[in-house]
Amino acid sequence: MIGVAVVGYGYWGPNLVRNLSDLQGARLVTVCDLKASRLESVRNRYPSVTLTENYDDVLSDPRVQAVAIATPVSTHFRLAMSALMAGKHVFVEKPIASSAEEAERLVDEAARRGLVLAVDHTFVHTGAVRKMRELVEAGLGQIYYYDSVRVNLGLFQHDVSVLWDLAVHDLSIMDYVLPSKPVAVSASGVSHVAGEPENIAYLNLLFENNLIAHIHVNWLAPVKVRRTLVGGSRRMIVYDDLEPSEKIKVYDKGITLNGNPHLSGENAYQAMVGYRTGDMWAPHLEVTEALGTELREFVDCIENNKTPIADGHAGLRVVRILEAASQSLAQRGRVIDLQPVRRVA
Repeated sequence: MIGVAVVGYGYWGPNLVRNLSDLQGARLVTVCDLKASRLESVRNRYPSVTLTENYDDVLSDPRVQAVAIATPVSTHFRLAMSALMAGKHVFVEKPIASSAEEAERLVDEAARRGLVLAVDHTFVHTGAVRKMRELVEAGLGQIYYYDSVRVNLGLFQHDVSVLWDLAVHDLSIMDYVLPSKPVAVSASGVSHVAGEPENIAYLNLLFENNLIAHIHVNWLAPVKVRRTLVGGSRRMIVYDDLEPSEKIKVYDKGITLNGNPHLSGENAYQAMVGYRTGDMWAPHLEVTEALGTELREFVDCIENNKTPIADGHAGLRVVRILEAASQSLAQRGRVIDLQPVRRVA
């Protein structure tokens, strides 16, 4: 039985507590939050759980083998590093840290101590996103593009831009679904609230082999949209997370390029474009709560010395893109090359 402490009982913390309290193989030991009023609500619902406003109590408690962190992004590195140095496994809310340098230090520390470091990239544990990966691996053909829109009205964040708040979801999905990694990034965006981070942003990612990705995030949209398109040479996918049942639709549509062997010279480069229109089908998807699935995986990785799907390296790759996108945004969309992530043995 893995003893777990939840640190932070604000927006996401209650979901962690609810899932961990029911999770087989785990025991919710402690909930830690700086606000006593939040802890009172925990006391009423989970009377056997220890409550504390002091993070040091969590680190020194021998009953706690793992820490789940759901606090503001600026605190992730400090809290996660302290837990790792105390010999505890760590599950940290997205993004893993505020910078690539911090994320890399966390990855190194976890590897050095032989501890599990998992990042809460929730969507990669949904039935829809896992099916997307299966479809890509099964054969969409050559992947041409990845296009995603994630917009709604609010919730404005004061400590991070809309890129770090919303685009992190799409980047984690893209990192899991696509077989290749981006080599460069550019971004543009603006803030409509003086002194606050950008609330609208457009992110472009360049890959080798003519694959391109585009992500649009916005806190000022009149409607909520969560839609992703993946286009391949054989098939195309539409993923709409707001659809109640058919979240994934696969289209047997595309184009065919037919060169004319009788042409020569410049004309040899000309091609006839043909359009292929086939059926649409919606595959069956697993219906389970993604957070519960990834917490079960986290506990299983601790017990059996496995690596999570969204491990520290996945978190580092996403933060590297976010950091480069922020640099590009500050430089009016200049293309920033991405350096490969060093793999720790």
